[in-house]
Amino acid sequence: MSIYQHFRPEEHEFVDRVSSWKTEVVERYRPKLTDFLDPREQEIMKSIVGNDSGVRLSFWGGSSFSERQRALLYPEYYEAEQDDFQLIYYEIEYPSKFTTIEHRDVLGALMNIGVKRSKYGDILVAGDNVQFICASEISGFMEMNLTKIGKSGVKLKTIEENQLKQIKTDYNEKMGTVSSLRLDVIIAEIYSLSRSKVSPLVQQGRVKLNHKLTDQVSVEVMEGDELSLRGFGRSKLIAIEGTTKKEKWRIRYGLLK
Repeated sequence: MSIYQHFRPEEHEFVDRVSSWKTEVVERYRPKLTDFLDPREQEIMKSIVGNDSGVRLSFWGGSSFSERQRALLYPEYYEAEQDDFQLIYYEIEYPSKFTTIEHRDVLGALMNIGVKRSKYGDILVAGDNVQFICASEISGFMEMNLTKIGKSGVKLKTIEENQLKQIKTDYNEKMGTVSSLRLDVIIAEIYSLSRSKVSPLVQQGRVKLNHKLTDQVSVEVMEGDELSLRGFGRSKLIAIEGTTKKEKWRIRYGLLK
C-alpha cells in the first residue's frame, strides 16, 4: 500500500520531505526543527509521524491559538521545550494616528524584502496593534530590512510570548447538501454562489485550497480542508456527514467569523 494514496498529487513532494525528516531523526538520533507549516501541512505530518514509536512530534507557533506553527521531530530520549522552536515575537511600531496597517500590508512588505512565507508565522492584527512571529534565525535580517510598510516607516519592537494577542480562528457552522465534492461545487454551496460564477473565480486565481492557490475547479475537497475566496473570506469543510436518499453529499462547513 503506497503512502501517497492518502494525499493529493501536489502534496507528494511535502510527503517525501516529511519522510526524509523522520529518517534523519532516526539515523542521527537528534531533533529536527522545520520552518513554519500551515494547518494542512501539520495534518500531513501528524498522519505520517504521529504513530511512529521511534520519533516524537510537537508543534508550536507562539500560542495555543497559533495557526502557522513550526514542527519539532525528536527521539524518545529528548524532552522538548518551547525554546527549541526558536521563535521571536515582534510588535510593529508605526504612526497609527495617521495610517492603518492591515494583515495584507504586512504580507506584502515581507514579500518585498524577500522573506519566504515559511520563515514567519501568524500575523496578528487587533485594532492598531500589529504583531507577528518569525524564526529567530532571520531576526537580524528582519530588523535591518523591515523598515517600511506601505508608505509608513516602521520599527520592530521585540516582545515576550505572553504579550501576543490571542486571536482565535472561529467558524460559524452550517449544514448543506451538494451533488459532488468538486471544488467548484463546494465553493458555490459555502458562499451561496452559482457554479457558473465560481469557475472563472477559480481560474482567475482567487481561490485557495489549504492556503495554496489552485485553478483546478474539479479537484475533490476533503474533510478538514480549508478554503478561501478572495473578497468573500475563509471557510472550512469540517465534516462529510454521509449521503442523502437522493445520493447527495451531506456536509458540515464553517465560515470564518
